[in-house]
Amino acid sequence: MSKGLQTLTNGLLKENPTFVLVLGMCPTLATTTSALNGMSMGLATLFVLVCSNIVISLLKNLIPDKVRIPAFIVVIATFVTMVQLAMQAYLPAIYEVLGLFIPLIVVNCIVLGRAEAFAAKNSVGLSALDGLGMGLGFTLALTLLGAIREILGAGKIFGTQIYDSTYTTLIFVLAPGAFIALAYLMAIVNKLMKK
Repeated sequence: MSKGLQTLTNGLLKENPTFVLVLGMCPTLATTTSALNGMSMGLATLFVLVCSNIVISLLKNLIPDKVRIPAFIVVIATFVTMVQLAMQAYLPAIYEVLGLFIPLIVVNCIVLGRAEAFAAKNSVGLSALDGLGMGLGFTLALTLLGAIREILGAGKIFGTQIYDSTYTTLIFVLAPGAFIALAYLMAIVNKLMKK
């Protein structure tokens, strides 16, 4: 397998930020009350990951070591602000739900960790693929977790009713349900990884 393809696929299962590395738990648990919310948060993070990895990889030789982390945060904050303003303008309903958590992408350990561990040491192409792979893995994890919580807690998927809400379990749309669903998903992924 080529290095580019391996870099791209690492974030999907082998080094999935949510299920394997257990990073970014705040947005994972807080925003996954529905599949749409989880997917939206994941896509916002994916955009920031790819763009910040590219810029940091381009600037890595120009940034002095003493200000490396603050410089990375400024780059990341620039793209987070872009996402926040775009969501506010074009997706106000989703921004209403996720608004508080969008600025927190700046300090999300997935984004800063990938900037420090990968983008600052690799080429622009590999850094873009790393951001894409990690972002897709994070998006898939949040969407899956949101879908499970939405199905079990509201009887819906992406807002479409699939069975009567009389038979739902309210705990899954509440905070404890996020922990329960995440624990089971992590156990399943762990079991699959061992095979």
